[in-house]
Amino acid sequence: MRIAVTYENGEIFQHFGHTAEFKIYEVKENKIIRTDVIGTGTSGHGALSGMLSAIGVSVLICGGIGAGAQIALGKAGIKIYGGVRGNADKAVEAFIGGNLEYDPEAKCDHHGHGDDHDCGEHGCGEDSCH
Repeated sequence: MRIAVTYENGEIFQHFGHTAEFKIYEVKENKIIRTDVIGTGTSGHGALSGMLSAIGVSVLICGGIGAGAQIALGKAGIKIYGGVRGNADKAVEAFIGGNLEYDPEAKCDHHGHGDDHDCGEHGCGEDSCH
């Protein structure tokens, strides 16, 4: 199994669509057998799900994540554990042990969507942050 974690300086980065790196964990028989930190380049929200799918990720642990990204990851068959904070390695160990605390309702909320919000160039549709 491959697990991806939004990653920054050992911690879980709190905005899926803006993460510059993922830490990828290869897990076999409930043990981490390998880790790699990979950059996202200029992928953007929609491309990140394709990138993770292409390298065989089946689980994502992250902080906030928007609905568009959730849809794209779901279509790629990647299970999302959002709303997680703290040390990335400890979160993966907790996941493997069956006791990861996460929020199934975690959403990206870097700005509100009030009545006067038009989302500008980033959009609010599928594969966007929201």
